[in-house]
Amino acid sequence: VVRGEPPTSGPLLVVANHMSWLDILVMNAAQPARFVSKSDAKRWPLLGSLITGAGTLYIERGNRRDAMRMVHHMAERLRERDILAIFPEGTTGDGRALLPFHANLFQAAISANAPILPVALRFIDSRTGAPHDAPVFVGDTTLLASIWATLRADGVQVVVRYGEPQMPQGRDRRAWARDMQDEVARLLG
Repeated sequence: VVRGEPPTSGPLLVVANHMSWLDILVMNAAQPARFVSKSDAKRWPLLGSLITGAGTLYIERGNRRDAMRMVHHMAERLRERDILAIFPEGTTGDGRALLPFHANLFQAAISANAPILPVALRFIDSRTGAPHDAPVFVGDTTLLASIWATLRADGVQVVVRYGEPQMPQGRDRRAWARDMQDEVARLLG
């Protein structure tokens, strides 16, 4: 289920909460974008080749120099009018509460004077509307166990809710990250 109207052309940086290995596939189905993902993801069975084929940009998590490289690369892509997408929590959460948004990659949108689009993702039970935990990929769960749980689950529905694009308006990356976290939380509510 898609709620809201995403812009169909860039430049645009999309930011969303992150719960599952399904998030990139779901978001790409709703609005194609180049994702920024941890470099480990390219080695995931089957999914790695799918997301690499979709033009995913990979970053070495925890490597400050690579983060700087990625900010510059993202700014270039935004100046070329690409639509990029990130999960600023930096890891998957349980979907009940947002993890703090990391601000580093927000600098790319500031440098390129590009808007950021907040997006909220929720997995729900199609019969009750309650949160559905089957696709959630957290903790010690292996990727294969998560895929299996998702395939076996009944009534899983995903809701993609788009907010309004926002320009930097003089904000630094930390302030903008806080504002976007608040907006994604509002969209989840």
